[in-house]
This record gives sequence, C-alpha cells and structure tokens, in this order.
Amino acid sequence: MTDSDNNPAHNVGLLITCLADLFRPQVGFAAARLIEQCGCNVSVPQQSCCGQPAYNNGDDSKTRALAKNMIEKFEQFDYVVAPSGSCAAMVKAHYPKLLSDHPDWSGRAQNLADRTYELSQFLVDVMRLKLPLKSKQHVGDTKITYHDSCSGLRELGIRSQPRKLLSQRAGISIDEMDNSEICCGFGGTFCVKYPEISTRLVDNKISGIDRIEANIVLGGDLGCLMNIAGRLTRCGKQTQVFHFAEWLLDEQPEAGIAETKPKT
Repeated sequence: MTDSDNNPAHNVGLLITCLADLFRPQVGFAAARLIEQCGCNVSVPQQSCCGQPAYNNGDDSKTRALAKNMIEKFEQFDYVVAPSGSCAAMVKAHYPKLLSDHPDWSGRAQNLADRTYELSQFLVDVMRLKLPLKSKQHVGDTKITYHDSCSGLRELGIRSQPRKLLSQRAGISIDEMDNSEICCGFGGTFCVKYPEISTRLVDNKISGIDRIEANIVLGGDLGCLMNIAGRLTRCGKQTQVFHFAEWLLDEQPEAGIAETKPKT
C-alpha cells in the first residue's frame, strides 16, 4: 500500500550495488519484492559503481564521472533505493559536495540526493511500514543479532528502522551485541590497506557475537556482512550471516553469506 490508496504508485529506481550484483543477487531480488509489496513500481536501470571506492582513495575526477552517470540513470525516478547504507550515503551525502562547483550538475546531484534512501529507511520512514505481515516462522533455538554498518549508522542515522521491520514484519526479536555499533573492519579498501587492523576489528566483532551465542547475524551492508561471514568461516564458526531483507520475505532464507565467488 502507498501512503494513500488514491495516489498513483511511486516509481522507484533500485540501486542494486556492485556487491549484490556480483556476490549476493538474492539481496537485490528481496529488496525489489519488498518495495513492490508497498505498492511501488520498481525498475533496475543499467548502472555502474556509485564511485565510493574511487572517492575513498582520493580520485575525485573518476568519482565525478561515475556520479554523473548515476544521476543520468536515476533522476527519472520518484525515489532511488539501495539495499546498502554505504552506497545510499555516497549518493545522498557526497554527490552534492563532489558536484557543488559544477553548475550544470550541482542542482541535479542535490535533487537526486533528496530522493535517495537506504532500503530500511525507505520502507519505514517513507512508506510507513505499509508491508503485509508475513506468516511467522518457527525459529526454535535461533538467536539473531544485528550489526550496524558505519555508513548507514553514522551518515544516514539508520539503526531503529531495520529492527522495526524485523520485529513488526517478521516477528523477529534481536539479541543485541555489546559492540553492534562498532566497525567490523571492512571499510571498503581499508581492509586491503590495513589488514592487521581490519582483522583485529572483525575478530572483536566475532567475540561480540560469541558472547551472546548468536547463530544468525543480520545487517544492511554486504561489505560488512561478507567480511564478518568470511572471518567466521575461517575461524570454523557455524554462525550464519544474511542481509536483513532476506529475512523479511515469506520464504525461509537459503544458505547464508560465506566466502562466495563472484558470478561469471
């Protein structure tokens, strides 16, 4: 349902993200289905990287080129939604700054930023939780915890939204880690530049998971989730990791995220 049954459906452009496209396409499909269940029309235009890796490494020229391409692809939509706080934050927080000195693009960048949301933010803050309640599943002894990604939490203020969705849509209670808001060590290219620090951070995250004996970890950014899942696997842990969108569908999610290879 939309905000009003008398209003036309919103046209939403889904920013699929590079990691979902290459490593976990079911996250993109889940996001599309959830948005459609709110009464929106979803399109996935041809797209490229949002530019965050180049931006984080100081290559503003290439980032601007990627930003302009994304603006051209997505400015036709009422909203742009990404199942990733980091990609949504790149468009929302950084595109306007990157293109502020470019008269032909600054207004377009700001306009797109104003209509861009992370998935849980869009479902809760824009669509007001107008999702049908799924049939609750028996989870037995399953203990579910949640990792808050840095970009979503600190740049977009996303914390309550995914928890509200999981509680009201799927009847899932979250057992909170004491370090849920602390970085997992991924940080895009940070984990490549500073592998020792990154490993220490993700080990700290796993210690937080172990302390509450969680066997399911949910989150909203695939970079973080793949980092955590990969380390769990290398440490011989059985804890499974999923994007929260996968747990909002009617079907029980398939195998969790692990050390997967990109699609060919």
